[in-house]
Amino acid sequence: MACFLDRLFPVFLFCLLACPAAHGQLSPTFYAGSCPDLESIVRSAMTQAVAQENRMGASILRLFFHDCFVNGCDASVLLDDTATFTGEKNAIPNNGSLRGYEVMDDIKTSVEAACAATVSCADILALAARDGVVLLGGPSWTVQLGRRDATTASQSAANTDIPAPFHDLSKLISLFVSKGFSAQDMTALSGAHTIGQARCLNFRPHVYNDTNVDGSFAALRRQGCPAVGGDDNLAPLDLQSPQAFDNLYYQNLMLNKGLLHSDQELFNGGSQDSVVMTYSTNAAAFKSDFVAAMVKMGNMSPLTGTSGEIRLNCRSVNF
Repeated sequence: MACFLDRLFPVFLFCLLACPAAHGQLSPTFYAGSCPDLESIVRSAMTQAVAQENRMGASILRLFFHDCFVNGCDASVLLDDTATFTGEKNAIPNNGSLRGYEVMDDIKTSVEAACAATVSCADILALAARDGVVLLGGPSWTVQLGRRDATTASQSAANTDIPAPFHDLSKLISLFVSKGFSAQDMTALSGAHTIGQARCLNFRPHVYNDTNVDGSFAALRRQGCPAVGGDDNLAPLDLQSPQAFDNLYYQNLMLNKGLLHSDQELFNGGSQDSVVMTYSTNAAAFKSDFVAAMVKMGNMSPLTGTSGEIRLNCRSVNF
């Protein structure tokens, strides 16, 4: 018996160290044995994508956020509509707004070439979001891996669960709390608006109708956003450094120069004023809290074990 156990222990130890988790446990080393070059493949593709279009780092980060907020980080947002399937791409917060799907296609193709039918689209998106932040000068973090891909999607949940640019502070907090975040987590994650752009459709009400907006800033934004028409015209979410991941977004808020109504709600005489003030002068505190909140978001209701599937094409479920 002792001899048998002596033979068995090395096998058990090898599996413990090298085999993917089988019982729903995410791990940064999930693909260490099955796809060891995964992270370098994703980083290389994201480096190319951001070099071609700086904005893409923000677009992929937003794609990840919109995925996770609807039934967890399961790549449901990447599924195309078909004659018999309604996905999330045409939900109100996503239609004509989310982008980066082609980048995800390219990364998935490269990953499949190296490790066929092994890595989920959900994990690729989580890694790509992290890399987009890093490539724009933001912090890095360890991405937990082992998610599987959804075979379903929910347009109705996308319409109700994703925070909207017209929401007030109490509504924003309630939405984030319902997903397991604190109000401070919400304010830290909102710092993602230090990069990227927004459509005139989404900031028009703020720069035309709200009173808590700097007059010169509102006038500047109205130049590219007429009262009627021009819905798809873009403006940077961060007035000062729209292509760098930094803490200047919070300084903008303190000057009443937040682009969206929901942005300025974070600094408008409410509970998050003190958090905004801290982040505006302490970039390290912001980045630390942002990282912690991103890790928390990545752990939102993942499909693991035998749930879901490993999609071969991120746009469609396997047949």
